[in-house]
Amino acid sequence: MEEGLNKPGMLSQIHTEFGVEGADIRTFSPLTLAYIGDAVFEIIIRTLIVEQGQRPAQTLHSHTTKIVCADTQAKMIEAVYDTLTEKEQEIYRRGKNTKINSSAKNASLASYRKATGFEALCGYLFLQDDTERVMQIVKQAMEAAQIVL
Repeated sequence: MEEGLNKPGMLSQIHTEFGVEGADIRTFSPLTLAYIGDAVFEIIIRTLIVEQGQRPAQTLHSHTTKIVCADTQAKMIEAVYDTLTEKEQEIYRRGKNTKINSSAKNASLASYRKATGFEALCGYLFLQDDTERVMQIVKQAMEAAQIVL
């Protein structure tokens, strides 16, 4: 049997280990989805970078921030938007179009909004315990946008 099959996702493990029940994510705002999605996306990228080999922490951080920035996330979602399901596109649009009370330090408002939509999608899928789909989208987006680790 292939490793990883029939194993619960990280969210299921969190619920089990900490004895909590999942909330109804239909009640979550797009910014709440983006909040958790930001962390999900960052852990994927950090893992990929760390597994390339031992490097100083500052080098790891610099490399990570180039990928998890709004401009790169905007490029990634633009590259794969047409491949998303209707529901995924809806979640992305809700995130992108939500009222944002902060601004990006080094990105245009358009890129920041697209990145927020991308993070909302990652958060939604994570909270659906569908980390496999998050991984598929991130991998496809990195390849399509030609993001090099």
